[in-house]
Amino acid sequence: MKDAIERDIARVVALHVRLYACRERLLAVTDDEALHDLRIALRRLRSLLRPLRGLPLVQVLEQAAGALGRLSGPVRDQEVLQGELQRLGHAQPAQALAVAREDQYRMIATAREMRELLALLDDWPARWRQAGRDGELDGLDRRIRRRLRQQQKRLARALREPQQDRHALRLLIKRVRYGAEAYARQSGLDPAVQARLKAAQAALGDWHDRLQWLALTEKEPGLQDCRAIWNEALAMHVERADEVLLKLLGDFPLQR
Repeated sequence: MKDAIERDIARVVALHVRLYACRERLLAVTDDEALHDLRIALRRLRSLLRPLRGLPLVQVLEQAAGALGRLSGPVRDQEVLQGELQRLGHAQPAQALAVAREDQYRMIATAREMRELLALLDDWPARWRQAGRDGELDGLDRRIRRRLRQQQKRLARALREPQQDRHALRLLIKRVRYGAEAYARQSGLDPAVQARLKAAQAALGDWHDRLQWLALTEKEPGLQDCRAIWNEALAMHVERADEVLLKLLGDFPLQR
């Protein structure tokens, strides 16, 4: 048990250090990948925490990570849209999105959500070790396995819904995939299944992006020229998503 607790702490500390580095990169506006890297670190932290729900300290830390994720999400969406507009040769609307980028980066780096998450992570190792000494982390491995299996069962049912909700499926696939990355041994999913989850997530992510961009064209006259391209891409990504979701049926059979 002690070894497992120390492994968990080491993984969280590594993400803590990465978050600090991302914050400094955002403050300095040194590169275009700082926000993306920040969100990857948040995703990995939340994936480590999700199967631990109900244990001491987890809820408040997960809530803090989620708050920072929600704050940074719209800015990341703008980054992705800017890249798409540049790809299509629409320099003017792409530049308009880039104008406020430095202020947005610094806003995230200095936000209350950032400060609160980093402060909680400062205290995490000592408090997690104390929870272990108090016996509050007994059965940790069993708890993780059970939670990951529950996620997989939910995905198996969702894949078989007559009227699939692609938004809900995208979130379920992300959670199952990231849970398997965080806890490879406990998840029971081999690399081939994880690769198919990644492909399904990518296809649904492409579909979701086009759906959001098409909604934007209703409000932004400068994006009207992109509407036909995004409509065509949306249909293609719907077809691709259906193909990869079909492949997952064999990976996630219904279980009692």
